Amino acid sequence: MKNTPFQKLQNELDIAATHMEKVLPKEVLDIFEKSIHDLRTSDSGRGLIAGVKAPDFTLVNSTGQKITLSEEILKGPVVLIFYRGTWCPFCNLELKAYQRMNDDINAIGGQLIAVSPQTPNYSASVQDKNELNFHVLSDLQNKTAEKYNLKFKLPEYVYPIYRSLDISLETFNGDHSWELPVPATYVIDKAGIIRLASVEADYKKRMEPSKVMHFLQSLY
Repeated sequence: MKNTPFQKLQNELDIAATHMEKVLPKEVLDIFEKSIHDLRTSDSGRGLIAGVKAPDFTLVNSTGQKITLSEEILKGPVVLIFYRGTWCPFCNLELKAYQRMNDDINAIGGQLIAVSPQTPNYSASVQDKNELNFHVLSDLQNKTAEKYNLKFKLPEYVYPIYRSLDISLETFNGDHSWELPVPATYVIDKAGIIRLASVEADYKKRMEPSKVMHFLQSLY
């Protein structure tokens, strides 16, 4: 395995964050940071921890095919990624980073599954835009995210900012809840047990894919 391309995600995220700081007004950035702080100090979106059974689910992919977790783990361990949506630059960077290691994950019998609350057409947009060769599933109304204790409601003070940036969650997600999953990454073994868990309220930070890859290798 070539380690180099798998160790750059946080650097890419930091560059994106720096760009965001340059193009958005300070008062907007301050509100975003407040929303992160408020989420981190709330009881919402804490996620599940390693060692517990992964809740099963059946969701549709970008072509409408039903994908069931309990069936997929029979084929090998699953790297399950919860992301916010196609409108989130940090999510796109994360998904592209995992695509770079997709062949390596497949080579050791594992697979990637990405989940967001977007409608299937926007899941298809994510898949096409980032040239993803793994399942991208639609978790309408965040029902699966809720099972994983990741669902949270955005505070109303961010609604006007999101709309001003052409981020209409009503359009992307097909509902008016303004709910999202906290970004999270889980490694689930063939017995359906979560073996590695990362849940981060700050959407500018994600688990490094190289760590996930090394952990997968350790399962064998």
